[in-house]
Amino acid sequence: MASSPWQRAAWPSSGAGPSRHANTLGERGRRRGREEGKAGANAAEVMSAVPLKVFKGDTVFMKVAHSLGMKPCTLNEVYIYIITRNSDMADALFVVLRKLADSLGERALERISTELVEAAPVLTDYEHSMKQIEAELLILQAFIAQAGAKVGDKAFDAWLDQVRDVAHEVEDTIDEYAYLAVQAVDTGSFFKRKFRQIKKFAAWQKFHSQISQVEARIQRLGEIRNRYGILAGEIDRSNKLRKPSQLFMSYSSYLTDSSEIVGYVDEIGRLTQWLLEDKQERTLIAIFGMGGLGKTTIASSVYKNQNITRTFNSHAWITVSQTYQVEELLREIINQLIDQRASMASGFMTMNRMRLVEAIQSYLLDKKYFIVLDDVWDKDAWLFLNYAFARNNCGSKVLITTRRKDVSCLAVDHYTIELKTLQYAESWELFCKKAFRASKDSQCPENLRFFAEKIVARCQGLPLAIVTIGSTLSYREFEEQGWESFHSQLSWQLANNPELNWISNVLNMSLNDLPSYLRSCFLYCSLYPEDYKIKRKVISKLWIAEGLVEDREDGTTMEEVASYYLVELTQRCLLRVTESNAYGRPRTFVMHDLVREATSIIAKKEKFGIAYGDASTTQVPHEVRRLCVQRGAQTMNSIASSRLRSFILFDTEVPCSWIDDILSRFRLLRVLCLRFANIGQVPGMVTELYNLRYIDFSNTKVKIIPASFGKLVNLQVLDLRFTYVEELPLEITMLTNLRHLQVFAVHDLLQRSLDCFSATKIPGNICLLKNLQALQIVSASKDLVSQLGNLTLLRSLAIMKVRQSYIAELWSSLTKMPNFSRLLISAIDMDEILDLKMLKPLPNLKFLWLAGKLDAGVLPSMFSKFEKLAWLKMDWSGLKKDPIISFSHMLNLVDLRLYGTYSGEQLTFCAGWFPKLIRLELGDMEHLDWIEIEDGTMIGLHHLELVGLGNVKAVPAGIQYLRTLHQMFLTDMSKGFIQRLQGSDNYIVQHIPNIHIFYSSDSQAVNNLHLVPWLVKKYGPGAAKHAPTYWDSSGT
Repeated sequence: MASSPWQRAAWPSSGAGPSRHANTLGERGRRRGREEGKAGANAAEVMSAVPLKVFKGDTVFMKVAHSLGMKPCTLNEVYIYIITRNSDMADALFVVLRKLADSLGERALERISTELVEAAPVLTDYEHSMKQIEAELLILQAFIAQAGAKVGDKAFDAWLDQVRDVAHEVEDTIDEYAYLAVQAVDTGSFFKRKFRQIKKFAAWQKFHSQISQVEARIQRLGEIRNRYGILAGEIDRSNKLRKPSQLFMSYSSYLTDSSEIVGYVDEIGRLTQWLLEDKQERTLIAIFGMGGLGKTTIASSVYKNQNITRTFNSHAWITVSQTYQVEELLREIINQLIDQRASMASGFMTMNRMRLVEAIQSYLLDKKYFIVLDDVWDKDAWLFLNYAFARNNCGSKVLITTRRKDVSCLAVDHYTIELKTLQYAESWELFCKKAFRASKDSQCPENLRFFAEKIVARCQGLPLAIVTIGSTLSYREFEEQGWESFHSQLSWQLANNPELNWISNVLNMSLNDLPSYLRSCFLYCSLYPEDYKIKRKVISKLWIAEGLVEDREDGTTMEEVASYYLVELTQRCLLRVTESNAYGRPRTFVMHDLVREATSIIAKKEKFGIAYGDASTTQVPHEVRRLCVQRGAQTMNSIASSRLRSFILFDTEVPCSWIDDILSRFRLLRVLCLRFANIGQVPGMVTELYNLRYIDFSNTKVKIIPASFGKLVNLQVLDLRFTYVEELPLEITMLTNLRHLQVFAVHDLLQRSLDCFSATKIPGNICLLKNLQALQIVSASKDLVSQLGNLTLLRSLAIMKVRQSYIAELWSSLTKMPNFSRLLISAIDMDEILDLKMLKPLPNLKFLWLAGKLDAGVLPSMFSKFEKLAWLKMDWSGLKKDPIISFSHMLNLVDLRLYGTYSGEQLTFCAGWFPKLIRLELGDMEHLDWIEIEDGTMIGLHHLELVGLGNVKAVPAGIQYLRTLHQMFLTDMSKGFIQRLQGSDNYIVQHIPNIHIFYSSDSQAVNNLHLVPWLVKKYGPGAAKHAPTYWDSSGT
């Protein structure tokens, strides 16, 4: 590497440092320094101790230097002296230069500052080095992804940890370069620009040293490998070896007696029926589910059932596992179908793959066979073995167990069983069978019941965990204190108790099977608290911000790629879908608690990230790269991790000062999530974190976004929902990488008015944000509407305070967005009329919220073209005709909400309409007095809300036909309606399990029944305590 600018600089031959004989400032200078504070004091030290070069022949410089009593030296050397003495003295140079400016004038000052800048490095000095380092990182990451832990090779594992550490250092170097590069692009006056560049001199000097250290460490990795004979090149072959523990786990499940099985009665019954059914074609059956559910145990229960096996001529049990070799599987099949001695005598052990397949085909040709393929991890195993299993129309059966849904889909028709976790009663029964097997009737002693129940609850219905923990506890004394201790240390026990290794080993097999692009994403999920609902949109943005999602450059957005990742994780039974949106896409996911425990152990070991406040974490390692603070933030030991990339705060009790202090230590941060944090303004350090990609200040009291936000040029996501921000600064348009901008406050949570949300003012030049995909909720203006057409990547827009004069241009802009799918339009007030009659339909629109009076009280004809619409809300439309018939053709509609939409007296839902509708809300239609529901309409409706329908006196006629209705909310309905509901009409609502009645004036009822569940559903149980904050319409 070429010598850097600071390597070329040297003290003059007259001395190796500052002159000891330099004149000092007089008392007047010292007094002025004290008045100017710390910077002034340091300036006094600089001017009294550091010589200054005098340019030969320049009489002005000579006079000034002589008056200051300084000896020859470059001003660059002055700065080097400062930064080697004390970094705080950097500000002192500013004072010195300003004093010189007073004497010499600005032109001379420019000459001085130019000399300083010449000594500072430029970005091009590092371009070659950075390209080399980035190439090294790709190789390191590929190696780490390929390399797994070698069985019994501790030297390799230790060396792999070193490789991972070096990869982290290379990432740090790349991010440090990006950090410094952003700072190098500066604005302001000439003097300020030059001074700020020089002020970063020390950082560039440190960066040069950092590059050298990284290059040395990479070289040393190879030296260590060669010195100790670590065979890194044979990873693939060594990983094909089966771990003895894996074989033991598989065989022990196979050997489990069927009398010990608890639950799964229906599943075993179905499986038995399929195996005994009289069907001539060969049938492929699949059992799938997450690790530890008992797939092997259930398969073995039918395989060992003589009433089943005696109906077959031949049968075999083959464990496939992750590291199978096809030839080994084929030989094992032959050994079980034919006598092992006979197979050896026939030369099967030396046959190649094709000869083995032909041998099995020949043997099975005229036989009815039953073969179990246990623990299949990919479809390729079956696609090859399929040729060996003859299709002989003898009624043969093949049973597969797998953790992967794509493998289970090989089974045709309905021959698939998906195992779920046990119900609590079944879990308790199984636990007692194992933990108290020595007791009479396996009963739990009363003194242990409290902690025993807590332990069972932690297992969350996973049979493997229940059996293993129960068996471990069966050898312990039945003393309450010991069981209490075991429960409180369960996380530690899972990580460190050899008796419980089985649980982690089984669960980690799924993690080890993940491809590299999924593994880091899944580790990220383990940072969330226990039972936390992981939102698809949020986790996708976090992954993208961290650089964990592939940019395919084929038109597929990274958000879509991240969604594919989530689907794959669910198909591998590592995440479970808990809620889907109106379009059927998964909305939230949860991770089984024991899977999370096992994964978090690996994340911590690999320094990927930790969750502080979790039962298993009491301190924060310096090298950690991602930190999720769940609770107890102020009890943390000092954190000074410059490596941190993600900081997620769940602890809402910490003061602003704590947040300000801790952020100053995370200079390379990419993700900052302070949702629900106790802050009233943006922490001052935030705008200095130039590598930030993701900022979440939602549900805070932040009111103002500073202009300095414009420095965060890498920012992709800015989430300001449920804040008090009413206007964004002009500098927001400098964030050209921004993909998601969400900012609004809620004034009316029940959303029964046009101003239920605040609309944020966006400055001009929004057209500069060409990467924007989501923009919500903004206040309409002529300039804004005229520029929206430039945002061709936009997919979601929420715009309020819209005037009729904006409509045509707004709609024209939307037609230029090929993937646009979500739209909220709200008129400026109740009197503004929105004329939509002549507008073209948006072909990909799936979500539409239209608030405002429609022209002539007529629904626009374009509504007949919204074939993909799944979610529709219309407020205060003033329609004169029953709108239901106009919506009836929307066969994909899942959610329909009408508030003040219709001025007529009757609504009718005819048979055959809305086959996919799940949720229906009708509200604030003052003239409506009759709702009729025909048999055969809304056949899947789950949720019904009636709000403020004062003239409706009777329960909707035909409500008994809504056979799938699960809950009904009634808000501000008339007393006559409630009386009939609880009296004469009560018999027709008996099929509805949950009916809630409340009035908006009853704030406690609203909080209990509407607001709290809404927040809990959206943000998790911890959000409930924030409910009162957002109910008051004043926003206080």
